[in-house]
Amino acid sequence: MIPNAVSAAVSSTDSFFDALEDEDVPQPWTTPGPVAQRPPRLLLTLLGDYWWQRTESLPSAAIVGLLAEFGVSDSAARAALSRLTRNGLLVTSRSGRRTFVRLSQRAADVLDDGGRRIFSFGAAPAPWDGMWSLVAFSIPEDRRSERDELRKALRWLSFAPLYDGLWVCPRDHADAVMARLTDLGISTATAFRATALPAVGADSAGRTDTVGHTDTGDGGGTLVSADIPARAWDLAGLRDRYQEFTEFAGLLRDQTVAGEISTADALVARTRVMNEWRAFPAMDPDLPDELLPAAWPRAAARDLFITCYDLLGPLAARRVRQIIARYSPELACRAAYHSSQLTLSAADD
Repeated sequence: MIPNAVSAAVSSTDSFFDALEDEDVPQPWTTPGPVAQRPPRLLLTLLGDYWWQRTESLPSAAIVGLLAEFGVSDSAARAALSRLTRNGLLVTSRSGRRTFVRLSQRAADVLDDGGRRIFSFGAAPAPWDGMWSLVAFSIPEDRRSERDELRKALRWLSFAPLYDGLWVCPRDHADAVMARLTDLGISTATAFRATALPAVGADSAGRTDTVGHTDTGDGGGTLVSADIPARAWDLAGLRDRYQEFTEFAGLLRDQTVAGEISTADALVARTRVMNEWRAFPAMDPDLPDELLPAAWPRAAARDLFITCYDLLGPLAARRVRQIIARYSPELACRAAYHSSQLTLSAADD
């Protein structure tokens, strides 16, 4: 048995595929939870993990068989194939009565970029120059869609709201924000850099205000700049997510080392641990060490992800070859896995 998956948000890399999802298609995998990928995204994940850098086409029946390992029905699998083809992410061809599919170059490029980000996340935190990026904006209600798009862009760049109209980030993303403001046609906003942030406090009536010092003198509490990370980002909730992942991945590592994971379970488990981990780049603002609480769990979580992903690779690839062999024995031997270093194994490992 593989351990239960923990909940996780969809990563920004995955958001590329959001428009491909059918809301009425059941979640794959037998255990419940929002972490489960829907069929189009799951299909691309499997091709990216076990058919990486290959240009040969696979029988569509083999793809349907792979998705069945995750509880995806034949009809849902074929709907995913059709949707991905319509969106230019798969290329289909026919030989007699059989249909074959392969990744398009566009899909391969997206998966490569996403893989580099997923595997490098948390490896070497960038040093902090002590500067903050700030974005101040005022967008009227009748332009709500532009305001929502700007907020999404800011969160993708690891900004968080200090209060309603002022968002902050400890990385140098001011130029990227200005470019996005131009794209959205928003002129009532500005982005700039600063060495310090205004302290944020609450008066005796509980109203939030910005102040320029650490003691308001009115009996109300005040949060100085050093407390802003915990106010702007949900670091407590993020810590809990990392700890849940650590428990999940630690159990999976121990089961794998003990030889308790079958090839079928390894395929599902490896895809799960990848899906769990790749949610973190979207949730974690990648704050400098100076701004994080003590004993931050990201490094330990990353080590467990890398360990599980690499340990499960040979077993999972063996299961993929077994499934493909049912439909195309001559292609089955070409399925392989890549490591967390994006090093491709020999196909018959």
